[in-house]
Amino acid sequence: MSKKMSNEDLEQDLLIEYTSRFMYFYNHNKAVVIGGAMGLIVIIGLIIGFVIYSGQQEEEAQNLLGIAEEHFINGQYELALYGDEDDFTLGFSQIAENYGRTDAGNLAKYYAAVSEYELGNPEDALNYIEDFSAPRGILGVAPISLHGIILLELEQYEAAANMFERAANWNENESTTPYNLYEAALAYLEAEMDQEAERLVDRILNEYSSSNVAERAQRLKGMLEVQG
Repeated sequence: MSKKMSNEDLEQDLLIEYTSRFMYFYNHNKAVVIGGAMGLIVIIGLIIGFVIYSGQQEEEAQNLLGIAEEHFINGQYELALYGDEDDFTLGFSQIAENYGRTDAGNLAKYYAAVSEYELGNPEDALNYIEDFSAPRGILGVAPISLHGIILLELEQYEAAANMFERAANWNENESTTPYNLYEAALAYLEAEMDQEAERLVDRILNEYSSSNVAERAQRLKGMLEVQG
Protein backbone atom coordinates (compact mmCIF):
# COMPACT_ATOMS: atom_id res chain seq x y z
CA MET A 1 0.00 0.00 0.00
CA SER A 2 1.50 3.29 -1.02
CA LYS A 3 2.11 5.93 1.54
CA LYS A 4 0.29 9.23 0.94
CA MET A 5 2.77 12.12 0.67
CA SER A 6 2.29 15.20 2.84
CA ASN A 7 2.28 18.77 1.47
CA GLU A 8 5.74 19.25 2.96
CA ASP A 9 7.05 16.20 1.11
CA LEU A 10 5.52 17.40 -2.14
CA GLU A 11 7.07 20.87 -1.77
CA GLN A 12 10.46 19.32 -0.97
CA ASP A 13 10.28 17.05 -4.03
CA LEU A 14 9.33 19.98 -6.27
CA LEU A 15 12.22 22.02 -4.89
CA ILE A 16 14.64 19.17 -5.55
CA GLU A 17 13.24 18.72 -9.06
CA TYR A 18 13.51 22.41 -10.01
CA THR A 19 16.96 22.66 -8.43
CA SER A 20 18.12 19.66 -10.42
CA ARG A 21 16.72 21.14 -13.61
CA PHE A 22 18.48 24.46 -12.99
CA MET A 23 21.81 22.78 -12.21
CA TYR A 24 21.50 20.66 -15.36
CA PHE A 25 20.74 23.78 -17.43
CA TYR A 26 23.56 25.72 -15.75
CA ASN A 27 26.15 22.97 -16.30
CA HIS A 28 25.30 22.77 -19.99
CA ASN A 29 24.85 26.51 -20.54
CA LYS A 30 27.36 28.21 -18.25
CA ALA A 31 28.40 30.78 -20.81
CA VAL A 32 24.80 31.81 -21.49
CA VAL A 33 23.89 32.07 -17.80
CA ILE A 34 27.01 34.01 -16.84
CA GLY A 35 26.74 36.20 -19.93
CA GLY A 36 23.10 36.99 -19.18
CA ALA A 37 23.87 37.85 -15.57
CA MET A 38 26.75 40.05 -16.59
CA GLY A 39 24.55 41.75 -19.18
CA LEU A 40 21.92 42.46 -16.53
CA ILE A 41 24.56 43.90 -14.21
CA VAL A 42 25.86 46.13 -16.99
CA ILE A 43 22.35 47.38 -17.79
CA ILE A 44 21.64 48.18 -14.13
CA GLY A 45 25.01 49.94 -13.91
CA LEU A 46 24.24 52.03 -16.97
CA ILE A 47 20.86 53.07 -15.54
CA ILE A 48 22.40 54.08 -12.22
CA GLY A 49 25.19 55.89 -14.03
CA PHE A 50 22.72 57.78 -16.22
CA VAL A 51 20.69 58.90 -13.18
CA ILE A 52 23.83 60.14 -11.43
CA TYR A 53 25.09 61.83 -14.62
CA SER A 54 21.71 63.50 -15.21
CA GLY A 55 21.74 64.86 -11.67
CA GLN A 56 25.23 66.26 -12.12
CA GLN A 57 24.27 67.81 -15.46
CA GLU A 58 21.21 69.46 -13.91
CA GLU A 59 23.25 70.93 -11.05
CA GLU A 60 25.90 72.28 -13.44
CA ALA A 61 23.26 73.79 -15.72
CA GLN A 62 21.44 75.42 -12.81
CA ASN A 63 24.66 77.07 -11.61
CA LEU A 64 25.48 78.38 -15.08
CA LEU A 65 21.91 79.56 -15.59
CA GLY A 66 22.04 81.65 -12.42
CA ILE A 67 24.96 83.69 -13.76
CA ALA A 68 23.30 84.29 -17.13
CA GLU A 69 20.05 85.28 -15.40
CA GLU A 70 21.83 88.14 -13.61
CA HIS A 71 22.85 89.65 -16.96
CA PHE A 72 19.31 89.08 -18.27
CA ILE A 73 17.70 90.89 -15.32
CA ASN A 74 20.06 93.82 -15.88
CA GLY A 75 18.99 94.04 -19.53
CA GLN A 76 22.39 92.84 -20.80
CA TYR A 77 20.79 90.52 -23.32
CA GLU A 78 23.83 89.87 -25.50
CA LEU A 79 25.96 89.02 -22.48
CA ALA A 80 23.18 86.84 -21.12
CA LEU A 81 22.87 85.09 -24.46
CA TYR A 82 26.52 84.41 -25.26
CA GLY A 83 28.32 84.65 -21.93
CA ASP A 84 31.62 86.35 -21.17
CA GLU A 85 34.85 84.79 -22.48
CA ASP A 86 36.97 86.88 -20.10
CA ASP A 87 35.09 85.56 -17.08
CA PHE A 88 34.74 82.07 -18.58
CA THR A 89 30.95 82.17 -18.19
CA LEU A 90 28.41 80.64 -20.53
CA GLY A 91 25.23 82.25 -21.82
CA PHE A 92 21.80 80.89 -22.52
CA SER A 93 22.83 79.81 -26.01
CA GLN A 94 25.62 77.52 -24.79
CA ILE A 95 23.58 76.23 -21.85
CA ALA A 96 20.70 75.34 -24.16
CA GLU A 97 23.07 73.55 -26.54
CA ASN A 98 25.15 71.67 -23.96
CA TYR A 99 22.49 70.95 -21.33
CA GLY A 100 19.36 70.84 -23.46
CA ARG A 101 17.99 67.68 -21.82
CA THR A 102 17.96 69.20 -18.35
CA ASP A 103 15.24 71.41 -16.89
CA ALA A 104 17.73 74.28 -16.66
CA GLY A 105 18.76 73.75 -20.28
CA ASN A 106 15.13 73.84 -21.36
CA LEU A 107 14.58 77.09 -19.44
CA ALA A 108 17.69 78.52 -21.09
CA LYS A 109 15.93 78.10 -24.45
CA TYR A 110 13.10 80.33 -23.27
CA TYR A 111 15.51 82.95 -21.93
CA ALA A 112 17.45 82.76 -25.19
CA ALA A 113 14.24 83.36 -27.18
CA VAL A 114 13.43 86.45 -25.12
CA SER A 115 17.01 87.74 -25.43
CA GLU A 116 17.09 87.28 -29.20
CA TYR A 117 13.72 89.01 -29.51
CA GLU A 118 14.91 91.94 -27.41
CA LEU A 119 18.02 92.16 -29.59
CA GLY A 120 15.83 92.43 -32.70
CA ASN A 121 16.39 88.90 -33.98
CA PRO A 122 12.90 87.36 -34.23
CA GLU A 123 13.96 84.48 -36.51
CA ASP A 124 16.60 83.33 -34.02
CA ALA A 125 14.09 83.83 -31.22
CA LEU A 126 11.64 81.59 -33.08
CA ASN A 127 14.22 78.79 -33.32
CA TYR A 128 14.68 78.81 -29.56
CA ILE A 129 11.02 79.07 -28.60
CA GLU A 130 10.09 76.25 -31.00
CA ASP A 131 12.58 74.01 -29.17
CA PHE A 132 11.29 74.99 -25.72
CA SER A 133 8.99 72.62 -23.84
CA ALA A 134 6.36 74.71 -22.05
CA PRO A 135 5.55 73.56 -18.49
CA ARG A 136 2.05 72.60 -17.51
CA GLY A 137 -0.25 75.09 -15.85
CA ILE A 138 -0.06 78.87 -15.64
CA LEU A 139 3.75 78.92 -16.01
CA GLY A 140 3.43 77.65 -19.58
CA VAL A 141 1.14 80.47 -20.75
CA ALA A 142 3.73 83.26 -21.08
CA PRO A 143 6.17 81.23 -23.23
CA ILE A 144 3.38 80.14 -25.57
CA SER A 145 2.13 83.73 -25.78
CA LEU A 146 5.69 84.86 -26.54
CA HIS A 147 5.73 82.31 -29.38
CA GLY A 148 2.67 84.07 -30.79
CA ILE A 149 4.30 87.50 -30.46
CA ILE A 150 7.39 86.32 -32.35
CA LEU A 151 5.23 84.87 -35.13
CA LEU A 152 3.41 88.20 -35.35
CA GLU A 153 6.73 89.97 -35.74
CA LEU A 154 7.51 87.64 -38.63
CA GLU A 155 4.07 88.37 -40.16
CA GLN A 156 2.98 84.76 -39.83
CA TYR A 157 -0.47 85.89 -38.75
CA GLU A 158 -2.49 82.69 -38.90
CA ALA A 159 0.22 80.74 -37.07
CA ALA A 160 0.39 83.54 -34.48
CA ALA A 161 -3.39 83.40 -33.99
CA ASN A 162 -3.24 79.64 -33.45
CA MET A 163 -0.46 80.08 -30.90
CA PHE A 164 -2.33 82.79 -28.97
CA GLU A 165 -5.40 80.56 -28.93
CA ARG A 166 -3.24 77.73 -27.62
CA ALA A 167 -1.97 80.03 -24.86
CA ALA A 168 -5.57 80.95 -24.01
CA ASN A 169 -6.53 77.30 -23.60
CA TRP A 170 -3.30 76.17 -21.89
CA ASN A 171 -4.53 77.26 -18.48
CA GLU A 172 -8.01 78.75 -18.53
CA ASN A 173 -8.48 81.64 -16.09
CA GLU A 174 -10.06 85.10 -15.92
CA SER A 175 -6.86 86.95 -16.79
CA THR A 176 -4.61 85.31 -19.37
CA THR A 177 -7.35 83.45 -21.26
CA PRO A 178 -9.38 86.48 -22.46
CA TYR A 179 -6.18 88.44 -23.14
CA ASN A 180 -4.79 85.73 -25.42
CA LEU A 181 -8.17 85.18 -27.08
CA TYR A 182 -8.24 88.88 -27.94
CA GLU A 183 -4.67 88.78 -29.31
CA ALA A 184 -5.63 85.72 -31.35
CA ALA A 185 -8.66 87.57 -32.75
CA LEU A 186 -6.46 90.50 -33.82
CA ALA A 187 -4.02 88.11 -35.48
CA TYR A 188 -6.88 86.40 -37.35
CA LEU A 189 -7.94 89.84 -38.60
CA GLU A 190 -4.44 90.40 -39.94
CA ALA A 191 -4.71 87.02 -41.66
CA GLU A 192 -8.05 88.16 -43.18
CA MET A 193 -9.89 85.40 -41.33
CA ASP A 194 -12.76 87.49 -40.01
CA GLN A 195 -15.02 84.57 -39.08
CA GLU A 196 -12.34 83.10 -36.81
CA ALA A 197 -11.78 86.50 -35.24
CA GLU A 198 -15.51 86.90 -34.57
CA ARG A 199 -15.69 83.42 -33.05
CA LEU A 200 -13.07 84.37 -30.45
CA VAL A 201 -14.63 87.78 -29.79
CA ASP A 202 -17.95 86.08 -29.07
CA ARG A 203 -16.24 83.68 -26.69
CA ILE A 204 -14.73 86.60 -24.77
CA LEU A 205 -18.11 88.34 -24.51
CA ASN A 206 -19.93 85.16 -23.52
CA GLU A 207 -17.42 83.63 -21.12
CA TYR A 208 -15.31 86.56 -19.90
CA SER A 209 -17.67 89.54 -20.04
CA SER A 210 -16.10 91.10 -16.93
CA SER A 211 -12.51 90.83 -18.15
CA ASN A 212 -10.23 93.76 -18.93
CA VAL A 213 -10.46 93.12 -22.66
CA ALA A 214 -14.25 92.75 -22.83
CA GLU A 215 -14.80 96.39 -23.80
CA ARG A 216 -12.20 96.19 -26.57
CA ALA A 217 -13.72 92.89 -27.71
CA GLN A 218 -17.13 94.59 -27.93
CA ARG A 219 -15.73 97.36 -30.13
CA LEU A 220 -14.00 94.78 -32.30
CA LYS A 221 -17.26 92.88 -32.70
CA GLY A 222 -19.00 96.09 -33.81
CA MET A 223 -16.28 96.70 -36.39
CA LEU A 224 -16.61 93.14 -37.69
CA GLU A 225 -20.36 93.50 -38.02
CA VAL A 226 -19.94 96.73 -40.03
CA GLN A 227 -17.43 95.03 -42.32
CA GLY A 228 -19.67 92.00 -42.68
